[in-house]
Amino acid sequence: MTCNVGGIDRILRIIVGLGLLSLVFVGPQTLWGLVGLVPLATAVFRWCPPYALLGLSTCKDKTVET
Repeated sequence: MTCNVGGIDRILRIIVGLGLLSLVFVGPQTLWGLVGLVPLATAVFRWCPPYALLGLSTCKDKTVET
């Protein structure tokens, strides 16, 4: 898998993922907060399946392997 998630995109995914994941512990305390694992995983692995299908990339360095 080549990198297709770049710097700012990655930071935003981490923030959104942590925000959604916090819903499991505070706020409505529902399991829907586990959806936050998806943006966190795409940020950690720097690869997003929908981006790959659509041919999109926000990663500047295409040679970075995950």
